[in-house]
Amino acid sequence: MTGATARIPVKSRNLILGDYEIKFLGEKASLHDMFFGFLEEGEEWSESSCSTDSGGRYSDDAGDEEEQDENASSAEESKAFWETQHQLLNATLSRTSSVESRIRQATKEALRESQKAGNVCVCRNPVPGGCRNCLRRDISERLRNAGFNCAICKSKWRSSPEIPSGEHTYLDVIDKSSKKGEVRVLIELNFRAEFEMARASDEYNRLINRLPEVLVGKGERLKSLVKILCSAAKKCMKENKMHMGPWRKHKYMQAKWFGTCERIAPAPLFSTTISDRPPKPPRASMLTFDLLEKLPTLQPKAVEVV
Repeated sequence: MTGATARIPVKSRNLILGDYEIKFLGEKASLHDMFFGFLEEGEEWSESSCSTDSGGRYSDDAGDEEEQDENASSAEESKAFWETQHQLLNATLSRTSSVESRIRQATKEALRESQKAGNVCVCRNPVPGGCRNCLRRDISERLRNAGFNCAICKSKWRSSPEIPSGEHTYLDVIDKSSKKGEVRVLIELNFRAEFEMARASDEYNRLINRLPEVLVGKGERLKSLVKILCSAAKKCMKENKMHMGPWRKHKYMQAKWFGTCERIAPAPLFSTTISDRPPKPPRASMLTFDLLEKLPTLQPKAVEVV
């Protein structure tokens, strides 16, 4: 008689947060975890199985044993896949350049200053605590004041048989200090949330938790990350026997940051320009013009009370 297969569940670990926090529409993100920080990973899960044979006799249980072998092979394949994805992700995030490091540090300082200022929302319908659009404008303005050629990028793409149309907004910095020529560094203030999924597997969630909340990196690095994460999302959907929406496909995610985009230098949130022109005199209505001239000569009359 074949025995039951026992699985050891994944151990959950709490993320270690730093001293600083930044609020994004009611959500909080730690500065410690925001910029390519690596936390200690939990223990890998493993499977153990035991089977016993009653007297060594061959019976109808042979079909069950074959099914168990297939499940064990599938589990080993799945484990190897997720281990590979973790290694690829760590290798991609750990590499960086001097240009990326400099812009990353400046972005970190801009976020800290924005947090202290309160991230005021100046939209028609202000959002308490600030909105993402105003945060992007604020960070872009602070980076420009720090000497960086930063702008807001709005990418748009048309629908195709594979993916629907869409648009996305992010920041970028054009750096010309390198001897190799012009370098474009992308800044995504909400990078981790772009890949989060409801009802995702534990393996996928552990991979996503390794992502920085704010990504500052060159296009080549971002393309590698998108490929790794889209492959993981596809595997997660397949294992959970769920349909993968077109908005999670690799081509759609690539279009967010590498589609045709419009680069806009934002105007300051608050205008501080002082005009040299003298103030215009107040305009008087024709209905009150005579009254204003005669007003100093008018004397109050006593009112007789009967």
